[in-house]
Amino acid sequence: MDSALTITSKANPRFKALKDLLSPTGLKRTHTLLLGDKLIEAWVESAKTFAGERFRPVTWLRLEGAKPHLLEKLRAPETLVLGESLMRDLASAGSPPDHALLMELGPEPTTPLTSRVILPWGIQDPGNLGAILRSAAAFGFQEAILGPGCADPFSPKALRGTMGAAFLLPIRRYEHLVPDEGKWFALHGDKKALRLDKADLTEPVRILVGNEGHGWKDAALPSAVKFLAIPILGMESLNAAVAAGIACYEVARRSR
Repeated sequence: MDSALTITSKANPRFKALKDLLSPTGLKRTHTLLLGDKLIEAWVESAKTFAGERFRPVTWLRLEGAKPHLLEKLRAPETLVLGESLMRDLASAGSPPDHALLMELGPEPTTPLTSRVILPWGIQDPGNLGAILRSAAAFGFQEAILGPGCADPFSPKALRGTMGAAFLLPIRRYEHLVPDEGKWFALHGDKKALRLDKADLTEPVRILVGNEGHGWKDAALPSAVKFLAIPILGMESLNAAVAAGIACYEVARRSR
């Protein structure tokens, strides 16, 4: 017998408390939602990594009328059943998921940087940010540093866009760069920039990706950061996420 509490009114105190937990953004965010079975299952698969451990399950949310998930009782202390309009409200989606998982966020890492780091800097679109993190994870990057102006990486929409990459890459945020002994490169379309195929990409390496619209305009980068260009034909520039994917692939190719 299903003993989960069912909530159908937005005036319900438990639902109001959920909304309050999820309302802060950016560095003030303490909780987030994993939307849908695939994202929840991706977190379960990565739960033994540092990134996976950063997310602590608090409450399983099940759409009214949906069947219980096999992981429901194993991964969450409690379950709430939400009416369709309430689940849609929390998910900010036209079609509400059957399941969502409320997570508490742990602190950012403070350990020394790993050998391959991706640095989105001023990436404002959650979809672009998610694509950059996916590419970095796919090509063996071990960490992400987000600069000022970036989309909130732990918003439900951004997490859904990463398709689980946010669980594989520890994420920390910087207001200012203080380069370590690694090789720091900022992707840039300037013809005077060092070509990607000519660059020394031996580890430790750090790849910076600038804003989708204006790149590095008005950005104060330390002298240790070198501009890196991807040679292209017939187009003025590449999408930020595409450029990041190419650079990450080249780092991985060289290491092999």
